Amino acid sequence: MSEIVDQINHIHREVGTREVPEGEARTILVRRTYDAAIKDVWDACTDPERIGRWFLPVSGDLKLGGHYQLEGNAGGEILRCEPPRLLAVSWLFGENPGFSEVEVRLTAEGEERTVFELEHVAVVPPGMWDQFGPGAVGVGWDGGLLGLGLYLSGGELPAGPEAWQTSGEGREFMTRSSEAWGVAYAASGASADVAAAAVRATTEFYVPEG
Repeated sequence: MSEIVDQINHIHREVGTREVPEGEARTILVRRTYDAAIKDVWDACTDPERIGRWFLPVSGDLKLGGHYQLEGNAGGEILRCEPPRLLAVSWLFGENPGFSEVEVRLTAEGEERTVFELEHVAVVPPGMWDQFGPGAVGVGWDGGLLGLGLYLSGGELPAGPEAWQTSGEGREFMTRSSEAWGVAYAASGASADVAAAAVRATTEFYVPEG
């Protein structure tokens, strides 16, 4: 296993539910510790120029109450911003996105270590959840945490993110990520058969044959 793929094991994952005004929401949580000061991690997650280096280009009015747009991906409103520890945004994609929010929480562990925690809470169409489970968004967030970790340590994905995703290493990373979300899904109470079916569907989506 390559050093990059091995970073799958650096992430803690949880799957759950939460009641919101719009109904029952699904929750996924990822947690990882970085060898970087909390102010540096916060800046990497909130400075638009730096966000584009490890995640996606972002535009908009990046302040509390403002709106942002990630290139080719989600957009929304900045709901809470409490430097350097808490950032919450709505996370909307498509014509009828429904309720979806992302919260990032940072905790310092000494001067040069930071615990990064991201929770995504969304009301998911039953058919989509039944088919893919938490891996539908979980694999993408695993990739985001990988990119942030490489960036904070002065590295980057070989050949760039798009080319890397179709490489053997990228495909193995996403396959193992899908499997890890299956383990977290089962730990949340899903049956072994349901979790396995979700892993198969998620892996086929992110790592198609051919």
